[in-house]
Amino acid sequence: MTPTLRNLLAAIAALVVLPVFMLSIGLTLTSATDVVIFAIAAMALNILVGHTGLVSFGHGAFFGIGAYAAVLAQRHFFPGQMLLPAGFSILFVGVVSTLLGLLILRRRGVYFSLLTLAMTAVAYTVSFRWTELTGGENGLGGVVRPHWGIADLNNPWAFYVLVAAIGFAVVFLLQRFHRSPVGSVLVAVRENEVRARFVGYDTDRYKLIAFTISATLTGFAGVLSAFHHRFTSADPIAIQFSGELLAMVVIGGMRSFMGPALGALFFMLFREYLSLFTSSWLLVFGLLFVGFIVFSPTGLIGVAERVLAPFRKRIETDAAMAARRVEAVGPVPPQFVRETRTPTETGNDAVLVVDDIAKSFGGIRAVRGIGFTVRDRTLHALIGPNGAGKTTAFNLLSGMFPPDRGTVTLDGGEVGGLSPQAITQAGVGRSFQITNLFPGLTIEENVRLAVQARHPGRFGVWAEASTLPSIGEDTATLIRYLGLGGIEQAEAGSLSYGGQRLVDMALALATRPRILLLDEPLAGLAAAERKRVGDIVKTISGDIPVLLVEHDIDRVFQLADHVTVMNDGEVLVDGTVEEARSSERVQAVYLGSGAHAVAAKERASAATAETLLTLDGVNTFYGKSHILNDVTFDVKGGEIVALLGRNGAGKSTVLKTITGIAPPASGTVTLAGDRLSGLPADQVARRGVGYVPQGRGLFAGLSVKDNLMLGRLKRLTGAGRHWDEDRVLAFFPRLKERWTTSADFLSGGEQQMVAVARALVGDTRLLLLDEPFEGLSPAITEELFEAFDKLRHEVSIIIVDHHLDLALALSDRTVALERGAVTWHGASKDLREDQELRRKVLWL
Repeated sequence: MTPTLRNLLAAIAALVVLPVFMLSIGLTLTSATDVVIFAIAAMALNILVGHTGLVSFGHGAFFGIGAYAAVLAQRHFFPGQMLLPAGFSILFVGVVSTLLGLLILRRRGVYFSLLTLAMTAVAYTVSFRWTELTGGENGLGGVVRPHWGIADLNNPWAFYVLVAAIGFAVVFLLQRFHRSPVGSVLVAVRENEVRARFVGYDTDRYKLIAFTISATLTGFAGVLSAFHHRFTSADPIAIQFSGELLAMVVIGGMRSFMGPALGALFFMLFREYLSLFTSSWLLVFGLLFVGFIVFSPTGLIGVAERVLAPFRKRIETDAAMAARRVEAVGPVPPQFVRETRTPTETGNDAVLVVDDIAKSFGGIRAVRGIGFTVRDRTLHALIGPNGAGKTTAFNLLSGMFPPDRGTVTLDGGEVGGLSPQAITQAGVGRSFQITNLFPGLTIEENVRLAVQARHPGRFGVWAEASTLPSIGEDTATLIRYLGLGGIEQAEAGSLSYGGQRLVDMALALATRPRILLLDEPLAGLAAAERKRVGDIVKTISGDIPVLLVEHDIDRVFQLADHVTVMNDGEVLVDGTVEEARSSERVQAVYLGSGAHAVAAKERASAATAETLLTLDGVNTFYGKSHILNDVTFDVKGGEIVALLGRNGAGKSTVLKTITGIAPPASGTVTLAGDRLSGLPADQVARRGVGYVPQGRGLFAGLSVKDNLMLGRLKRLTGAGRHWDEDRVLAFFPRLKERWTTSADFLSGGEQQMVAVARALVGDTRLLLLDEPFEGLSPAITEELFEAFDKLRHEVSIIIVDHHLDLALALSDRTVALERGAVTWHGASKDLREDQELRRKVLWL
């Protein structure tokens, strides 16, 4: 049975049983009708709260406005009528909500919520004081229900049947709406609005559609309430009623379709029964509301799922990336290649021309008047040390920020300064340095959303999104092309970082770009996958020009047709690969001594005989996916252990299990004899575990000083070695110069240093590093490597990194993982010196 059919059958059953149930527990048919009306209003509000991620504190205003409009229309224009006043009210609320949405939706997050609160306060004041129109505190009575032939709506049962029929129609219509293209985009806005804009959606337009439909449907519920009670007043417009509507949504379950309706029933029962015992029933209800937010954010639906979970068969799947099917690299599927004019027709083969663009953030001049040209069917590399301004340049080209000056032209048309969605529709597709996906959606849903963005039916509100012509076929084709077949139903957020890289590239390619901007697509990939994706990028550039930012300099020089080298926001060299490779200026600012030279130097071990950390038979799940399988190993004091394996092998999950972010389902994790498994992440950190996640995880709006200060708060009892700021800065002196700089203004290398320093501050004795060399220039990599080598005398370290030479050179011992299980462990020296053993153990 499909979810759609199941919801419709549940709605029919509930509407039939509801009046019988209410009468059997001593309540009235009036209460049953109120439940249906409140359910309609709560489901309407959930269009915003649960599906779009916009929290409105003022939807009661539309409920009251709808009621007032219908009552006044019946009084003055359509006496004795119901349909015409209801139609007038729906039209009136639709117009008002559209105008208010154009104003309120200019702001996001808490500011949007506060504006809806202010709107309600103003509407309540007007309705309460405008006595001549609204009746003031006395309200407006005398509402007439018509007699329709054999159906006398003055009969409570007849009116309930009408409201129940309307309630079922609302359920049916909302089902279609949420499964439509617009409905799917609203979920994308909730998951990641920025990414939705960068695949081509005008998210403001979609949010306005959601706001208008939600408000209009809430107003229609107000119309039904006015005819039900034959009366309306300013009470529904009060802030209290808006809060009650929001409570119904949250208590029922805002991420479920029928949850808000269940919340409406719960609210009605709670109000009717508790109000018999105390006039302060709202206080108790408020405390219950807080309890649901804290202990069951998924509401009553979530409680029911947890209660029934032991009685349901648990379906286990393997680690996501391990099940994928990889096909041979071939040409780009033709449906993703945009038709363009030939060089003969245009007079040249320049696709993207960047001329003197500049951008400053406060006193920091990130880009200082750079210019270059990307020609058709070429791979153009944009390289440079961390902090050179490469990602900022990408952000200027793709619309994240408008340039302060200069021009950006695509096929002769100016695109500089346009919105991200406009630039994407014009033909600029991009991936991100830090993967930017819809994490709560599956891989298939991620890619389908990006494919749908260029379909003419993307604004449809009726047809199912999955049935739009060619979308399903194009989605499957792109998934297979990038080697994601077999794991289409895995959540994007549960993939390894390398897997997320592939999905990020799929989203960029799905927009059917005229030029593809790839920001470090090889970062976080294992060696074999790095070569395969590099081959895909090179193949793509034969049909779609590619502008590539990448720190794997050897791979760049193998793939690129043209190279632009940046440093300190300026173009250092713009020419051929050989010109960039042989330039002494490039070597001086970018290359350093190189990873091979760093790895070749012998490193003395500081490991002791004392065991610091032990994992024994650890099993960890992500939902139904069994990620870690009986993982067992230990770490000695002063030892550096490398966790190595292919993408999706479970390396990052091991670190998250140790820290308590992904608690183990079974097995134990102990630190110096103290059990960590079962403790929340903050308690694990306070016991001396410092964690540097992949992607750094900094507090972007805070300075270096403030980031380190927050790290110091995890200090506990003096267990382990105490680190203060002065001691940390001795290892990372560069941060002294950036002490008051906001973290989001730092280069990638400096951000990595802050992340490590923050993990150390406090009483840290075990340091967990997840891809610390990812996305760093050779010179910064060398600087960090030497810092880690010094740290081995202070703390034990577990390192996960795909730079095998660096990880093996730094570590004393290696633990190899495959499909979430330990397949080999031994001295890292053996893998460094025996290439055949390395190929056998690490599947190279």
